[in-house]
Amino acid sequence: MKVLITGGGGFLGRRLAARLLRLGTLGNAASHVEKIERITLFDKVPASGFDDPRIEVVTGDVNDSATLAQVIDAETASIFHLAAVVSSQAEEDFDLGLSINVDASRRLFELCRKLGHRPKVIFASSVAVYGGALPDVVRDDTALAPKSSYGVQKAVVELLLSDYSRKGFIDGRAFRLPTISVRPGKPNKAASSFASGIIREPLNGEESVCPVTPDEILWLMSPRQAIECLIHGHDLDAEAFGQPPVINLPGVSVSVREMVDVLGKVAGESATRLIRWQADPAVQRIIHSWPRRWDMSRAQALGFEGDADFESIVRAFIKDDQGSGIR
Repeated sequence: MKVLITGGGGFLGRRLAARLLRLGTLGNAASHVEKIERITLFDKVPASGFDDPRIEVVTGDVNDSATLAQVIDAETASIFHLAAVVSSQAEEDFDLGLSINVDASRRLFELCRKLGHRPKVIFASSVAVYGGALPDVVRDDTALAPKSSYGVQKAVVELLLSDYSRKGFIDGRAFRLPTISVRPGKPNKAASSFASGIIREPLNGEESVCPVTPDEILWLMSPRQAIECLIHGHDLDAEAFGQPPVINLPGVSVSVREMVDVLGKVAGESATRLIRWQADPAVQRIIHSWPRRWDMSRAQALGFEGDADFESIVRAFIKDDQGSGIR
């Protein structure tokens, strides 16, 4: 089996690849376990940290048809489409967001259509597809009304993936990821970057800026559990999803104040004093438009599992990422 991971140089892509290497198998189109022969990590920057003959690293523009044709052929059975321009960057650079988040996705789907081999395509969507006057608990079928360019772009790709799947061109599954926390590495241009920074930086003895108010509520998932959900969703039968093949993944609902309290419990009050509260209206507006709680019954019925609580998320980060490599 040949597997492609777009965005393979990012932290989720590399973590997914490492997990797949350890598993060694995935479910094929007939739901039979098949040995993974090759994993291609495709990104604009080369993926690092691997010394395994099953890994192929390719760099290039995900919105370039010729480059896509180099990494997808009729033997590519599974595609994890993680490549994206993050939320605040997509808001600031409209053309870039459209190019990477929408145009590249359509090119990828269209190439699969032309090849005619109907691969599994796992698309990492986002809570940002929601917005506006949301109900207290958001369901999979709650109307989409995104209030950011990033959210609109993710919603567009969900619709495209659903239609390409309905027509039988791909076996697509879109999973709406909660905000991923705690991310390793450095802050990025995502509006939700602070959700990792206010934990990661203080744990490293560094100051972090929180741009939202303590009462803001976030819907979170650990990187560890995100990877397990993507793989679980990949291996489910297509019939389990129905139309549209889109699912909200289970997460943890927690206020920013509660996150800081957990940091204090785990690392002491000295860590919480490293957080500087500095409001950013643009970030606050984007974050406030996202869901705070959602109905997880459909995902749970299909066997998806979330984190137990935010403390378990923080402790997973300490175990998996503090002073360690890819896990």
